Amino acid sequence: MEAAIRRVRQGDANTLAYIQTESWKAAFAGILDAETLAKCTNIDRATAMYQRLLDENKGNGYLLSVDGNPHCIAYWDAARDAEFSGKAELICIHSLPDNWHKGFGSQMMDRVLKDIKEAGYFEVVLWVFRDNLRARTFYEAIGFTPTGISKPAFDTEEVLYSKEIK
Repeated sequence: MEAAIRRVRQGDANTLAYIQTESWKAAFAGILDAETLAKCTNIDRATAMYQRLLDENKGNGYLLSVDGNPHCIAYWDAARDAEFSGKAELICIHSLPDNWHKGFGSQMMDRVLKDIKEAGYFEVVLWVFRDNLRARTFYEAIGFTPTGISKPAFDTEEVLYSKEIK
């Protein structure tokens, strides 16, 4: 299997939305209640959100394809919360479940962290659902550490992770 990563561009909104919503359905079925999950995986809303991001050239988005088929997306930008000013934030990394645990998420993360470093950031933060143990294990294996900061999100809780960029 061959992976290729490129920046997102106009025309990608449907693909980005599809990967995000399918990833959420697989990853969060036991974390979010069914009603919340259904709202968050509405393909039309997700497509409109990604189209706005593309139209406004907001954030730094990537698309990873496996053998030419879109599989994984990631977005990062300057941290959204004022208390993390001067830090980058990994806003999302989502992949289709058929290729989980095959190293593609790590390839995407390597690309994102390289980009963050080249942009002049020395630290990156991310929020993850407390009960998303699969993702937390992935982040910790890459060197992210929990900060002890948490906040309510939807009908659950998110925890903040941080990583120094070297």
